[in-house]
Amino acid sequence: MSGEDAPAEQQNAVDQKQETKPAEEPKAEEPKTEPAPAAAEASPAATTEKVPEEDTFTYRALVLTGYGGYDKVKLQVKKGKPVLKAGEVLVRVKACGLNFADLMARQGLYDRLPSPPVTPGMECSGVVEAVGEEVTDRKVGDKVMALNRFGLWQEVAVVPATHTFLIPEGMSFEEAAALPVNYITAYMMLFDFGNLRPNQSVLIHAAAGGVGIAATQLCNTVKDVTVFGTASASKHETISQGGVTHPIDYRTKDYVEEVRKISPKGLDIILDPLGGSDTHKAYNLLKPMGKLITYGAANMLAGQKKNLIAVAKNWYHQFSIHTLSLIQGNKSVCGFHLGYLDGETELITQVMNTILDLYKEGKVKPHIDSTWHLEQVGDAMRKMQERNNIGKVILTTEPMPEEEKKEEPKKEDKKEDKKKDDKKKDDKKKDDGKKEEKKDDKKKEEPKKEEKKEEEKKEEPSKEEK
Repeated sequence: MSGEDAPAEQQNAVDQKQETKPAEEPKAEEPKTEPAPAAAEASPAATTEKVPEEDTFTYRALVLTGYGGYDKVKLQVKKGKPVLKAGEVLVRVKACGLNFADLMARQGLYDRLPSPPVTPGMECSGVVEAVGEEVTDRKVGDKVMALNRFGLWQEVAVVPATHTFLIPEGMSFEEAAALPVNYITAYMMLFDFGNLRPNQSVLIHAAAGGVGIAATQLCNTVKDVTVFGTASASKHETISQGGVTHPIDYRTKDYVEEVRKISPKGLDIILDPLGGSDTHKAYNLLKPMGKLITYGAANMLAGQKKNLIAVAKNWYHQFSIHTLSLIQGNKSVCGFHLGYLDGETELITQVMNTILDLYKEGKVKPHIDSTWHLEQVGDAMRKMQERNNIGKVILTTEPMPEEEKKEEPKKEDKKEDKKKDDKKKDDKKKDDGKKEEKKDDKKKEEPKKEEKKEEEKKEEPSKEEK
């Protein structure tokens, strides 16, 4: 896509090498656990006991098996206990967050995820089950939330201890899994780039999404900030209650015109996750000294699989600007990508601590839309991709009850039945339509027949005269 692809591929290769190391290290360490070869020969039972112990450790993981539709993310069982390196912790995962980047990754549009097969997932919450060497600020039993480039959609996950944050009292595992990506993104855009201050105006696209709700709550921590938020009409009541001053239905109205009606001079800050032509609109909506922060390309996502037309259209309308125009317009354009900040541990930790303080003060609180079992990841992704969620979509590692598993095929059958019923209804409507057309044709023909009869009556006297 750009010059960034080469370093991304190199990084992926490094990641894949790192992922294979844990599988090799136990083999190298096995001889160290044995006192001496003679002792090992004398007590074969002792050596065979450890093999089953490692082999019997299994955990479920979601794996992206290839790029494409929802069915490309499959639930698999992995064997072998992950090996910890210095500075790492093993987390027994309780809940995971689903992000828009995960949807793009499934289609091969997110360059921070290694090539399949790979376990996605950038955030999770759970309990520390083991700690590696040199870990001093985490202990077994700590409840934590974790942030990582990938690999967290599974029952156990290995992450650097510096990528974990203690869960405050009263916060659920679901809330903890919903917090890191959305709130760090929203906070850094609004305050680090945007320098949000009292009496300013902000436009938040997808205001009912995870980042949208987080950004709205953070705007409400500053006095007299006017928030414009785009969302479908059915979500307006919720986002208005959450702090959006002017909700706009982007499906039926031109949001640029709606903003201009209320704020003719434009806006101070615009958060743009859309890309393409919407970035041009955003720049033109800025008032002098305004800031545009672009952080995504959601317009590329159209349908389950990669839509080359949508991708090409987005790139064709890609925003670019000359520095002289920025100078003359007194505007700024910023780009934000949390995935490329994974090495900025101190910066992320500072931001996270600030967000957790705001949570403790009751100023921010994740809004959970729905929680899904790992077995239902396809339905969870569908809900988010079709923009049917209000707030965060969460995956839980709690096994799906057998009763629900039995109900799933029934639901699928019902869906199929519904499709058939809908088809029948459509066919019936078409038939009814054809019948109506025939009736209309008959009605049209009747006056013609009457006219013919009248003409024939007129012709009859003339024949008698002859």
